[in-house]
Amino acid sequence: MNTALIVLAAGQGSRMKSDLPKVLHEVAGASLLVHALRSGDGIDPARIVVVTGHGGAQVAAAARDWREEISIATQEEQLGTAHAVAQASAALAEFEGDAVVLYGDTPFIAPDTLRAMLDERRAGADVVVLGFEAADPGSYGRLKTGPDGLEAIVEAKEATPEELAITLCNSGVICADRATLFELIEAVDNKNAKGEYYLTDIVEIARGRALRCAAVTCDEAETLGVNSRRDMAAAETVFQSGMRAAMMDNGVTLQSPDTTYFSFDTHIGPDTVVGPHVVFGPGVTVENGAEIRAFSHLEDCHVARGAQIGPYARLRPGAELQEGARVGNFCEIKNAVVEPGAKVNHLTYIGDARVGEKANIGAGTITCNYDGVFKHHTDIGAGAFIGSNSALVAPVSIAQGGYVASGSVVTSDVGPGDLAIARARQVNKTGLGARMVARLKAMKEKR
Repeated sequence: MNTALIVLAAGQGSRMKSDLPKVLHEVAGASLLVHALRSGDGIDPARIVVVTGHGGAQVAAAARDWREEISIATQEEQLGTAHAVAQASAALAEFEGDAVVLYGDTPFIAPDTLRAMLDERRAGADVVVLGFEAADPGSYGRLKTGPDGLEAIVEAKEATPEELAITLCNSGVICADRATLFELIEAVDNKNAKGEYYLTDIVEIARGRALRCAAVTCDEAETLGVNSRRDMAAAETVFQSGMRAAMMDNGVTLQSPDTTYFSFDTHIGPDTVVGPHVVFGPGVTVENGAEIRAFSHLEDCHVARGAQIGPYARLRPGAELQEGARVGNFCEIKNAVVEPGAKVNHLTYIGDARVGEKANIGAGTITCNYDGVFKHHTDIGAGAFIGSNSALVAPVSIAQGGYVASGSVVTSDVGPGDLAIARARQVNKTGLGARMVARLKAMKEKR
């Protein structure tokens, strides 16, 4: 059956104390909205509608960066969750199938959980609500169940003492047939203290129409909502803890798990060893058997099997390390390919370049790739040797087996097997150093 995803992302998030819409704040390198959309992708939705409000243009742009064909609905006034879902009705008017309502500020609902809800729906439940066993139920709505399934969602402030003892709480995530969902929402009123239209009211309405309601449960951590900076910190902790465990379960060695930070899309193959204090920004793929040493930072790059990085190395966007390549301490690689067996070991910047197979880049080498307006390419051939403290002024090519003498500023191409020496000739003045020191000391004594 077809499934549609409705993601509510209209809230201002005043407790964030920010000009940025709440759902665009980031956890693990991705916005809360992207986390929610990524969860929804796990059920392969045929349609996605994002309901925007505060900062709607920014939220819509972020949604369509994730998937261009996402539909956008606008909630001009924030009049409650049922009102927000109702704004998606026009976009789904011709859709036949189930609709799942997610929240842009609840980033960690697992795809397996959503699939369990859809399974329950297709087993005959007309409305499926996601619940969780709360360690501290507090002000959460309680899910009251009975022999016939979910009987009611009771708000904490309206609950009896017996109902307050219930620990099965409401997450807000709901699944129903699209037509049924919007028919129920049409019957929701705003006769409550806040004058808002609550999505949770559809359970009572459905029961009144002899429709069957059911509850599916998940771990409480999945339902974590983000409404403040403290919540963001808690969400980051939850994500990192889960990602670290998943990495180790998949055969990755983390020498200091609590100091390793991942992004939402980090991929690392088995038998890779990750040292302490390593940060993976978005877009990183590391193949099997690589070694990432301490205090390295990687983003938007690819590391092949058996490569070694760090310590204290930085791989920036576009860095491509091929099999057995080495990038050592205090080196930075940007938009460059380091081919198999090549070494960039010390205090070096390689940008907009190719480093050929088994080439050796000496300490302190830089590719001068930017002229203030344009970026230029440096090509270093296989087996080339670049002496320490050299500057390669792009565009320039060092051919296969070419040599560059230490301290050179290379502005012209170097041919195969050639040695480039581009520095001033050294001149030694006999005894001049000692005479200069004596004269300076005499001047100092006279002061």
